[in-house]
Amino acid sequence: MFGSLRIGRPFGIDLSLHGTFWLLPAFVFLTAYMGGGLPAAVMNTGVILAVFGCVALHELGHALAARLYGIRTQDIVLYPIGGVARLERMPERPIQEIVVALAGPAVNVVIALGLLAVLLADGLALGIWPSYQNPVNTFLARLMMANVGLVLFNLIPAFPMDGGRVLRAVVSWFTDRVTATRVAVTIGTVFAVLFGVYALMPPNPQPMLLILAVAVYLMGRQELEMVRREAVYRRRQRMWAEYDIPTARAVDRPGRPEDVWVYDARTGVWHPAPTRRNLFSPI
Repeated sequence: MFGSLRIGRPFGIDLSLHGTFWLLPAFVFLTAYMGGGLPAAVMNTGVILAVFGCVALHELGHALAARLYGIRTQDIVLYPIGGVARLERMPERPIQEIVVALAGPAVNVVIALGLLAVLLADGLALGIWPSYQNPVNTFLARLMMANVGLVLFNLIPAFPMDGGRVLRAVVSWFTDRVTATRVAVTIGTVFAVLFGVYALMPPNPQPMLLILAVAVYLMGRQELEMVRREAVYRRRQRMWAEYDIPTARAVDRPGRPEDVWVYDARTGVWHPAPTRRNLFSPI
């Protein structure tokens, strides 16, 4: 129903806006206009668009860090609730996964420090929002605080957010990857429930936060299922190697094989279907 509009190809990676993306700027413009008139509407809309520019840079940070380990990124898509970088896979060595996960927030730290330097150079007193009498400083200060918020929020250990991936990597040092993912997804589910409850609390319900909570839950469960399937495939590969079984026949396939395996007619071997890892960074 909603397609995506490609707006660029930085570093050879498609950057697109999902069809629903414009719902958020439109909502921000209308609510600010009703509350503060046209100047407030223009300011708030400009800030939210600039924040999404920072989200795109955040996702590029993930993608370029993954490229260091030979992992390609299919594309980056911006949604109203944040950005998603679709990687071919996540590195399985814990330290590599930590580097890839933290690369995005590190970009926002650099942006926030750069904006802080500009504001300090201009003699802005921090700690109190600047007045609209100086719209440039107002814009920069709000964008700086938004980047600080992006860093703190993304580091919440709610898998598959960045903090949750760091948690999964740390736990995987002490146990297998499936168990580590299950632990991270369970904690992520707890945070998703908390987000959802908070989003529904009166008198100011927050529908975007509720959507975010649902996304965290569903994406976490999806990746847990993929990790489980990959573990099954590896166990069978080890079994085939141990017993010197050269090919995998249809009877060897677990579960619903058409969703997991691809048949190579040239070699007569079943391989796991390609998967994508979504590095999700909420706004």
